[in-house]
Amino acid sequence: MAQRKSGLGKGLGALLASREDTSEQKNGQASLPSIGSIALIPIQKIEANPWQPRTRFEQEALQELAQSISTLGLVQPITVRQLPQGGYQLISGERRFRASQLVGLTDIPAFIRPSEDGDMLELALVENIHRADLNAIELAFSYQQLMEDCKLTQDQLAERIAKKRETISNYVRLLKLPEEIQSGIIEGAINMGHARTLINVNPASLQLEIYRQVKHKKLSVRATEALVKSATGSSNPSKKKAAPIPQPLGPWAGSAKADLTLTSNGKGNLTIRFSNQEELKSLLDRLA
Repeated sequence: MAQRKSGLGKGLGALLASREDTSEQKNGQASLPSIGSIALIPIQKIEANPWQPRTRFEQEALQELAQSISTLGLVQPITVRQLPQGGYQLISGERRFRASQLVGLTDIPAFIRPSEDGDMLELALVENIHRADLNAIELAFSYQQLMEDCKLTQDQLAERIAKKRETISNYVRLLKLPEEIQSGIIEGAINMGHARTLINVNPASLQLEIYRQVKHKKLSVRATEALVKSATGSSNPSKKKAAPIPQPLGPWAGSAKADLTLTSNGKGNLTIRFSNQEELKSLLDRLA
């Protein structure tokens, strides 16, 4: 039997290599791993997942993971599917896959999962949404892509990934922000709280101006809210108590004094003051 360097002297790889060697000795030849099993697979036979939602990998964290794999081996397998033309396609575990490449491994433990092309996007996104530390924009793209390609509503997506519909909506709305602000979220210059405060600011030029101040001054979410309120004058005038507006009430009111209070939405109050019972009776008669 030809020697094959897996690069995994410890961890799951060592166990699988031992089991594989025993199987080969019994059968006299190597057999293909079966679907639903965990097996050592040559890294060169695995291709990346085109629907991978993660777009940025912190190099420092990747190097740390690579060092751990080099020392301890890979404990948790990646997940792949067999391709009809041969080879495998990554479903989840791209950080482990990339770190294993950095270490120089030739083989990697993988769980071989059955899936058709139509299921690939949903499998990759759902697993990564739950297991990977995606930033807010990556999550937003994942949610949006999953809804578009799998023809799901926000309610259906929320049910599948066990999230509230409002959570899905809040993330997807981030994709309406200018690219500069989205980049700031990805880089960690602002967080989800800042972004939700900025999302309703108009026009976009003011939105960017406020964002740049927040980024430069490293403002908290509360300070950002105050800045937005100051810059837009959004003191919610609909909740202000409307001032009385004098209005002519016509001859039916007689000598009675009256105030008419109107709000911007057309609602209001009419207050009529009277001096005695006779004046009240006269007003009621006129109103009738």
